Amino acid sequence: MNQQGHRSVPHTADLRIEAWAGSCHECVAEALRGLVSSFADVSGAPVARATERELPAVSPADLLATAAEEVIYILDTTGEVPVSVLVRPAGCPDQQDLAAGMVVILELASASRVQFTGAVPKAVSFHRLACQPDASGRWSASMTVDV
Repeated sequence: MNQQGHRSVPHTADLRIEAWAGSCHECVAEALRGLVSSFADVSGAPVARATERELPAVSPADLLATAAEEVIYILDTTGEVPVSVLVRPAGCPDQQDLAAGMVVILELASASRVQFTGAVPKAVSFHRLACQPDASGRWSASMTVDV
């Protein structure tokens, strides 16, 4: 398996996304990339603007859910889709501690400039929501998304 990545897996009437990476922050970013790729092809879409959202310090799974809900909220309220996702620790960018929360940086394109390829997400389910390291220190995340 690659060092980091994401995939969609079959799930009855919903969407299930799995992601993996070397740190919590990059794992959340991969999960968000997986969320976007589940419903839109953003390749070649021009960036209209960037936004930065600071998320409070909570459990890694709650950070994942909050970040995914932010992507859904932006799509619903502004009609924009992330074409680029970066997640870093809040506070000092070199700090890897989750105690300060995290910052989600999204480069956004107008939904009219992307090709929709699947059902648009409506909400993140807390059922079987996970974001945690394994014994080797590699992080993995999984979430179910209502579509």
